[in-house]
Amino acid sequence: MKKIKVSAVSYTNSKPFVFGLMHTDIINKIDLSLDIPSECALKLINNQVDIGLVPVAALLQIPNYEIISEYCIGANGAVDSVFIFSNKPIAELETLKLDSQSRTSNYLAKVLIKNYWKCNPEIVSHENADAFVQIGDRTFGKKDQFLYHYDLAEEWFKYTALPFAFAVWASNKTIDESFKIDFNAALEFGLKQRDQVLKELQAVDNFDLNDYLMKKVDFDLNEGKLKAIKKFHELIRDL
Repeated sequence: MKKIKVSAVSYTNSKPFVFGLMHTDIINKIDLSLDIPSECALKLINNQVDIGLVPVAALLQIPNYEIISEYCIGANGAVDSVFIFSNKPIAELETLKLDSQSRTSNYLAKVLIKNYWKCNPEIVSHENADAFVQIGDRTFGKKDQFLYHYDLAEEWFKYTALPFAFAVWASNKTIDESFKIDFNAALEFGLKQRDQVLKELQAVDNFDLNDYLMKKVDFDLNEGKLKAIKKFHELIRDL
Protein backbone atom coordinates (compact mmCIF):
# COMPACT_ATOMS: atom_id res chain seq x y z
CA MET A 1 0.00 0.00 0.00
CA LYS A 2 1.30 3.40 -0.99
CA LYS A 3 1.90 5.60 2.04
CA ILE A 4 -0.05 8.84 2.39
CA LYS A 5 2.21 11.87 2.66
CA VAL A 6 1.39 14.04 5.66
CA SER A 7 2.87 17.42 6.62
CA ALA A 8 2.43 18.44 10.25
CA VAL A 9 3.58 21.64 11.92
CA SER A 10 6.72 21.54 14.06
CA TYR A 11 5.47 23.95 16.76
CA THR A 12 4.62 22.99 20.34
CA ASN A 13 0.89 23.41 19.69
CA SER A 14 0.90 20.49 17.25
CA LYS A 15 3.06 18.14 19.35
CA PRO A 16 0.02 16.27 20.73
CA PHE A 17 -1.03 15.51 17.14
CA VAL A 18 2.48 14.41 16.21
CA PHE A 19 2.65 12.24 19.32
CA GLY A 20 -0.57 10.50 18.31
CA LEU A 21 0.59 9.94 14.74
CA MET A 22 3.93 8.53 15.87
CA HIS A 23 2.61 6.29 18.64
CA THR A 24 -0.26 4.55 16.87
CA ASP A 25 -0.46 2.15 13.92
CA ILE A 26 -1.20 5.04 11.55
CA ILE A 27 2.56 5.72 11.41
CA ASN A 28 2.90 2.62 9.20
CA LYS A 29 0.48 4.12 6.66
CA ILE A 30 1.98 7.62 6.38
CA ASP A 31 5.13 9.42 5.34
CA LEU A 32 5.31 12.20 7.96
CA SER A 33 7.24 15.47 7.66
CA LEU A 34 7.41 18.33 10.17
CA ASP A 35 7.38 21.84 8.73
CA ILE A 36 6.72 25.46 9.57
CA PRO A 37 3.14 26.50 8.73
CA SER A 38 3.96 28.36 5.50
CA GLU A 39 5.95 25.37 4.19
CA CYS A 40 3.17 22.98 5.18
CA ALA A 41 0.76 25.09 3.14
CA LEU A 42 3.07 25.19 0.11
CA LYS A 43 3.53 21.43 0.16
CA LEU A 44 -0.23 20.87 0.01
CA ILE A 45 -0.75 23.59 -2.60
CA ASN A 46 2.02 22.11 -4.77
CA ASN A 47 0.77 18.52 -4.29
CA GLN A 48 3.97 17.44 -2.54
CA VAL A 49 1.86 15.95 0.26
CA ASP A 50 -1.65 14.51 0.42
CA ILE A 51 -2.66 15.88 3.84
CA GLY A 52 -1.42 18.88 5.78
CA LEU A 53 -2.08 20.73 9.00
CA VAL A 54 -2.53 23.86 6.94
CA PRO A 55 -3.09 27.48 7.94
CA VAL A 56 -6.73 28.26 7.15
CA ALA A 57 -5.81 31.21 4.89
CA ALA A 58 -4.02 28.76 2.58
CA LEU A 59 -7.26 26.85 1.95
CA LEU A 60 -8.20 29.61 -0.49
CA GLN A 61 -5.34 28.44 -2.73
CA ILE A 62 -6.16 24.72 -2.69
CA PRO A 63 -8.79 23.74 -5.29
CA ASN A 64 -11.37 21.26 -4.04
CA TYR A 65 -9.74 20.93 -0.63
CA GLU A 66 -11.41 18.77 1.99
CA ILE A 67 -11.16 19.21 5.75
CA ILE A 68 -10.64 15.63 6.89
CA SER A 69 -10.54 15.94 10.67
CA GLU A 70 -12.67 17.11 13.56
CA TYR A 71 -9.50 18.51 15.17
CA CYS A 72 -7.60 21.74 14.56
CA ILE A 73 -5.24 24.28 16.09
CA GLY A 74 -7.60 26.89 17.48
CA ALA A 75 -8.53 29.08 20.42
CA ASN A 76 -11.59 30.38 22.24
CA GLY A 77 -9.98 33.72 23.05
CA ALA A 78 -6.32 34.33 23.86
CA VAL A 79 -4.01 31.66 22.41
CA ASP A 80 -0.73 33.04 23.82
CA SER A 81 1.39 32.29 20.74
CA VAL A 82 0.16 34.59 17.96
CA PHE A 83 0.98 38.25 18.53
CA ILE A 84 1.63 41.69 17.26
CA PHE A 85 4.49 42.97 19.42
CA SER A 86 5.13 46.71 19.62
CA ASN A 87 6.37 49.55 21.76
CA LYS A 88 3.59 51.75 20.35
CA PRO A 89 -0.16 51.34 20.58
CA ILE A 90 -1.80 50.01 17.42
CA ALA A 91 -3.38 53.37 16.60
CA GLU A 92 0.07 54.97 16.37
CA LEU A 93 1.75 52.37 14.16
CA GLU A 94 3.30 53.62 10.94
CA THR A 95 5.00 50.37 9.90
CA LEU A 96 4.35 46.65 10.49
CA LYS A 97 6.54 43.65 9.66
CA LEU A 98 4.80 40.34 8.95
CA ASP A 99 5.97 36.86 9.94
CA SER A 100 7.64 34.86 7.16
CA GLN A 101 6.55 31.61 8.82
CA SER A 102 2.87 32.48 8.73
CA ARG A 103 0.03 32.99 6.28
CA THR A 104 -3.04 32.94 8.45
CA SER A 105 -1.67 35.16 11.21
CA ASN A 106 -0.45 37.74 8.72
CA TYR A 107 -3.90 37.87 7.14
CA LEU A 108 -5.49 37.95 10.58
CA ALA A 109 -3.36 40.97 11.47
CA LYS A 110 -4.37 42.70 8.23
CA VAL A 111 -8.07 41.91 8.77
CA LEU A 112 -8.03 43.27 12.32
CA ILE A 113 -6.04 46.36 11.36
CA LYS A 114 -8.52 47.24 8.61
CA ASN A 115 -11.82 46.27 10.21
CA TYR A 116 -11.31 46.38 13.98
CA TRP A 117 -8.51 48.84 14.73
CA LYS A 118 -9.21 50.85 11.56
CA CYS A 119 -5.66 52.04 10.98
CA ASN A 120 -3.31 51.70 8.02
CA PRO A 121 0.36 51.03 8.84
CA GLU A 122 2.70 50.36 5.94
CA ILE A 123 3.71 46.70 5.58
CA VAL A 124 7.52 46.57 5.50
CA SER A 125 10.24 43.92 5.49
CA HIS A 126 12.93 45.69 7.51
CA GLU A 127 13.66 44.87 11.13
CA ASN A 128 13.13 48.35 12.59
CA ALA A 129 9.38 48.42 11.96
CA ASP A 130 7.15 49.91 14.67
CA ALA A 131 5.61 46.47 15.26
CA PHE A 132 5.84 42.91 14.02
CA VAL A 133 3.68 39.81 13.77
CA GLN A 134 5.18 36.71 15.35
CA ILE A 135 3.78 33.23 15.88
CA GLY A 136 4.61 29.92 17.49
CA ASP A 137 7.29 28.92 19.96
CA ARG A 138 9.38 32.03 19.22
CA THR A 139 6.79 34.10 21.12
CA PHE A 140 7.00 32.10 24.36
CA GLY A 141 7.91 34.29 27.33
CA LYS A 142 8.27 37.38 25.14
CA LYS A 143 5.32 39.49 26.24
CA ASP A 144 7.24 41.36 28.93
CA GLN A 145 9.83 42.52 26.40
CA PHE A 146 7.41 44.98 24.77
CA LEU A 147 5.14 47.76 25.97
CA TYR A 148 2.29 46.37 23.87
CA HIS A 149 1.40 42.83 22.89
CA TYR A 150 -1.78 42.03 21.02
CA ASP A 151 -2.92 38.39 21.10
CA LEU A 152 -4.56 38.07 17.68
CA ALA A 153 -6.94 35.26 18.67
CA GLU A 154 -8.14 37.36 21.61
CA GLU A 155 -8.53 40.45 19.41
CA TRP A 156 -10.46 38.40 16.83
CA PHE A 157 -12.84 37.27 19.58
CA LYS A 158 -13.34 40.90 20.68
CA TYR A 159 -14.13 41.84 17.08
CA THR A 160 -16.38 38.90 16.09
CA ALA A 161 -17.39 37.10 19.32
CA LEU A 162 -16.19 33.95 17.55
CA PRO A 163 -13.43 31.46 18.34
CA PHE A 164 -10.64 31.08 15.79
CA ALA A 165 -9.07 28.18 13.90
CA PHE A 166 -5.49 28.81 12.83
CA ALA A 167 -4.87 25.49 11.09
CA VAL A 168 -6.94 22.49 10.01
CA TRP A 169 -6.15 19.04 8.70
CA ALA A 170 -6.96 19.25 5.00
CA SER A 171 -6.36 17.15 1.89
CA ASN A 172 -5.96 18.12 -1.75
CA LYS A 173 -7.52 14.87 -2.99
CA THR A 174 -10.09 12.29 -1.95
CA ILE A 175 -8.92 10.31 1.08
CA ASP A 176 -10.31 6.87 1.91
CA GLU A 177 -12.91 7.01 4.68
CA SER A 178 -11.33 4.18 6.67
CA PHE A 179 -8.01 6.02 6.66
CA LYS A 180 -9.71 9.20 7.93
CA ILE A 181 -11.24 7.24 10.81
CA ASP A 182 -7.83 5.83 11.78
CA PHE A 183 -6.18 9.22 11.32
CA ASN A 184 -8.66 10.96 13.61
CA ALA A 185 -8.30 8.20 16.18
CA ALA A 186 -4.55 8.78 16.20
CA LEU A 187 -5.03 12.53 16.68
CA GLU A 188 -7.48 11.89 19.51
CA PHE A 189 -4.99 9.53 21.15
CA GLY A 190 -2.31 12.21 21.04
CA LEU A 191 -4.60 14.80 22.61
CA LYS A 192 -5.40 12.40 25.44
CA GLN A 193 -1.65 12.00 26.04
CA ARG A 194 -0.90 15.70 26.55
CA ASP A 195 0.39 15.00 30.07
CA GLN A 196 3.04 12.74 28.53
CA VAL A 197 3.80 15.28 25.80
CA LEU A 198 4.35 17.95 28.45
CA LYS A 199 6.81 15.72 30.32
CA GLU A 200 8.93 15.55 27.18
CA LEU A 201 9.00 19.32 26.61
CA GLN A 202 11.80 21.53 27.87
CA ALA A 203 10.64 24.23 30.31
CA VAL A 204 10.43 27.79 29.00
CA ASP A 205 11.21 30.81 31.15
CA ASN A 206 8.21 33.00 31.90
CA PHE A 207 5.78 30.72 30.05
CA ASP A 208 3.32 28.10 31.29
CA LEU A 209 3.42 25.20 28.84
CA ASN A 210 0.77 23.27 30.77
CA ASP A 211 -1.69 26.16 30.58
CA TYR A 212 -0.88 26.58 26.90
CA LEU A 213 -1.49 23.00 25.78
CA MET A 214 -4.30 22.24 28.22
CA LYS A 215 -6.28 25.50 28.14
CA LYS A 216 -5.12 28.12 25.63
CA VAL A 217 -4.99 25.98 22.49
CA ASP A 218 -8.38 24.48 21.69
CA PHE A 219 -8.21 21.47 19.41
CA ASP A 220 -11.88 20.84 18.56
CA LEU A 221 -13.02 21.94 15.12
CA ASN A 222 -16.57 22.79 16.13
CA GLU A 223 -19.35 24.78 14.45
CA GLY A 224 -18.10 28.04 15.94
CA LYS A 225 -14.66 27.59 14.41
CA LEU A 226 -16.10 26.56 11.05
CA LYS A 227 -18.22 29.70 11.11
CA ALA A 228 -15.09 31.70 11.97
CA ILE A 229 -13.19 30.20 9.01
CA LYS A 230 -15.98 31.21 6.65
CA LYS A 231 -16.08 34.76 8.01
CA PHE A 232 -12.28 35.01 7.95
CA HIS A 233 -12.17 33.94 4.30
CA GLU A 234 -14.77 36.57 3.43
CA LEU A 235 -12.72 39.25 5.18
CA ILE A 236 -9.52 38.13 3.42
CA ARG A 237 -11.24 38.46 0.03
CA ASP A 238 -12.31 41.96 1.09
CA LEU A 239 -8.80 43.21 1.87
